[in-house]
Amino acid sequence: MSKRRLVITAVLAGQSLSEVARTYGVSQGWISKLMARHHLGGDAAFEPLSRAPATSPAATPPATVELVQWLRKQLTDAGLDGGADTIGWHLTHHHATTVSRATIKRILVRAGAVTPEPSKPPKSSYLRFEADQPNETWQSDFTHYRLLDGTDVEILTWLGDCSRYALSVTAHRRVTGPIVLASFRNAVAAYGLPASTLTDNGLVFTTRFAGGKGGRNHLEHALRELNIIQKNGKPNHPQTQGKVERFQQSLKKWLAAQPVQPATLADIQALLEQSSSSTTPAGRTGPCHTATRPRPSTPPCPRPLRAETAAPTHTTASVATRSTRQAASPCASPASSATSGSGEPTPEPTSPCSSKTCT
Repeated sequence: MSKRRLVITAVLAGQSLSEVARTYGVSQGWISKLMARHHLGGDAAFEPLSRAPATSPAATPPATVELVQWLRKQLTDAGLDGGADTIGWHLTHHHATTVSRATIKRILVRAGAVTPEPSKPPKSSYLRFEADQPNETWQSDFTHYRLLDGTDVEILTWLGDCSRYALSVTAHRRVTGPIVLASFRNAVAAYGLPASTLTDNGLVFTTRFAGGKGGRNHLEHALRELNIIQKNGKPNHPQTQGKVERFQQSLKKWLAAQPVQPATLADIQALLEQSSSSTTPAGRTGPCHTATRPRPSTPPCPRPLRAETAAPTHTTASVATRSTRQAASPCASPASSATSGSGEPTPEPTSPCSSKTCT
């Protein structure tokens, strides 16, 4: 039983204020206020009053709170990313409203729009890394998607580690070593040579766990000839390739939300070209709400520069020259990885040199 209830009960039983004050160690003034509350509100006086201020001039306006919740619903229903970064982009560019990422996250949590995942490891346990320059590291992976007739296809992606730019997104009946090499060469023809690549240990990317049978595969031979560093994550640790993994998650979610599902390989390839033709907030590439959100005139992080030679060697001098050309790029300085709505933090890949220092 609370002290308030005991004090009020004692006063109603006929004890004097001074006697009750001595018994329970409180002031007579407090007892008088408590009895006045009981006289006006009855049993509500048994519970303490809220300590929240009567007014909060710095609080987020209710209209903005409703707008944040509405944007969250619209984006998620369309199969798009509805994280705090994306919502903040829409608020700034479409509603002339600036709200911090932390405020948006608090609004979503308070509204129950964020599902807690206590089983996931804390973000502080991850080792974050990000390439400093475009074309410093390309990540690649492939994922599965089921067509309307139940046929499985595989979607192969090449993604820029710095800009999150989707360099190549293609659908195939089955991803093979020659297909990986062909898509890599097409991306190189369009965007230039990368200094390094980062993939998992699938046989289409590397044969280092194949027991020494068959030697290098198609991609490994090409990377060796072009003097491109090949990095691979630890087995059974997809977090190392977290950027491309998160891109594939958003892509499949967007594909599943399309009103007309792809029935053929050509259909899904057309959707993939549509999804990767726009740049999302924070320099990340993926499905965008193109009907209501035009592409920015200049993307947050520019496209990688085209190579000037067929197969340059990546020496310290060549990377320094490239860095000078791109000095005006926002990617020239490391940026923190986003969570959210934006992507899972990823640990440093297991490689003789880190992604920030490999040249």
